[in-house]
Amino acid sequence: MTRRAQPSTLSVVIGAGGTGGHIYPGLALADAIRALEPRARISFVGTERGLERTLIPGAGYRLHTVDMIPFDRQLGARRFLLPAHLLKSAVQARSVMERQGARVAVGMGGYPSAPVILGARMLRIPALIHESNAIPGRANRFNARLGSAVCLGFEAARGYLPRRARADAELVGMPLYAPLTRAERLRLGEGARAHHGLRRSVRLVLVNGGSLGARRLTEAATELAGRWRSRPDVRFLIKTGPRDLERARAVLTENGGYAVAEARAYLDRMDLAYAAADVAVCRAGSATVAELASCGLPCVLVPYPHAPGDHQTHNARVLTRAGAGVLLPDAELDAGSLAAALEPLLADPGRLGTMSAAADPGSHGTASRRLAERVLELAGKLTYPITFAPHDRESAVTDELERTNA
Repeated sequence: MTRRAQPSTLSVVIGAGGTGGHIYPGLALADAIRALEPRARISFVGTERGLERTLIPGAGYRLHTVDMIPFDRQLGARRFLLPAHLLKSAVQARSVMERQGARVAVGMGGYPSAPVILGARMLRIPALIHESNAIPGRANRFNARLGSAVCLGFEAARGYLPRRARADAELVGMPLYAPLTRAERLRLGEGARAHHGLRRSVRLVLVNGGSLGARRLTEAATELAGRWRSRPDVRFLIKTGPRDLERARAVLTENGGYAVAEARAYLDRMDLAYAAADVAVCRAGSATVAELASCGLPCVLVPYPHAPGDHQTHNARVLTRAGAGVLLPDAELDAGSLAAALEPLLADPGRLGTMSAAADPGSHGTASRRLAERVLELAGKLTYPITFAPHDRESAVTDELERTNA
């Protein structure tokens, strides 16, 4: 068997897309690889429909797109087209990796990562996947069946992997694109609060719905701001996402909540927002949970109820079971329940301090470098997995998808 010639310059192709929860860790990994190997050529594979279209080029990396569709049971009859889409996009990803002279492929989770891992298997180059959630998504459960090396953001994910991947999976933590430690949060504290115009006696509640915002969090927070409009001791900083900014500002104007709340589509300096805040109200995406744990920010977590496998609830429990956060189910969320969750925290600085100390940063702060070292290790090797004969490819992929969705 003839080995593919290895180019002298390290080339890595990373599959990441859909939401910031997959993209930002991929960018953190790319930066860490560059730090270890400055001449490395790094590119990404994604789709035209996700945030990767702007985030990845904006970070200075090249994005190649493929025609993959989500691993989603809500596709209805279209789900039967998934094997064909996967094979087509895997061939596209393989072509990208051939042109880039890739020596290793990485899948960061989300449906754009599956074509990269399958394409890497077609090319017989090493592949690594990173699972960021406490419960693996469908794409990574599929990827793990292809014999890829697996790294975990949270130990809880191990038990949900395919049996043959469990023992060898390595816990590395969650790569943080803009890591913020507890010490750094304390160092930035006074300057961050001045940046946001906060007096020493004021408590700041950061409401963060993630990359796109979360309408239910925004609605509950803007209504609560109206109820608390006369309080001199509380301020809200609400990250709405672009779609809900004008609506949120209109509500705050109508109910008087603008006196204690500010709504923004984006927060360019999340490190300053985390450092200024006394408590956060967030969804429980894996990147958010890792950031909260790393910087020790007390939180009220409202898991997104439609996440595959309810993985956000499992993510949230990493903090709530440690006493670092409070869990508020989405079905119970309104201004009243949010007030009931926040009041005891805002009134008790000692409890906020205890919650902050209970947050375990674990391995998140070093995850980017550890994952980058693993990529470099794999880049020096070539593996030779069983390949599909042309007439067997679609049936083999279909079998794997059925097992993944079982």
